[in-house]
Amino acid sequence: MPRTRDLSTAASDLPPEAIQTLQAQGFSDIIMRQGQICALKDFVFTTGLMVGLDPIGYRLRYCYEHAREAREALAAWDGEGHPGGPWIKCKGAGIELLNPALRD
Repeated sequence: MPRTRDLSTAASDLPPEAIQTLQAQGFSDIIMRQGQICALKDFVFTTGLMVGLDPIGYRLRYCYEHAREAREALAAWDGEGHPGGPWIKCKGAGIELLNPALRD
């Protein structure tokens, strides 16, 4: 079962039905950042920090090797620029970026 926060404070602007739907789809740590729904989702080899979730999909996905690092990045991120931590790749919205901090 996915780990979730106290969603009454983390995503207080979302209707309970939206939170339940996201949880049923495997999302956890649901929170609002800069007016966008953000959450975590486990994939086969990575954990995605999803940004801009809506009924159709998401705007951006930051791939982290470890769920703990994704959770810490989401908790610390204010929604401006890229989240911190060792994300490997950012995908979505017509872009695919490697984390510049991990290159070289």
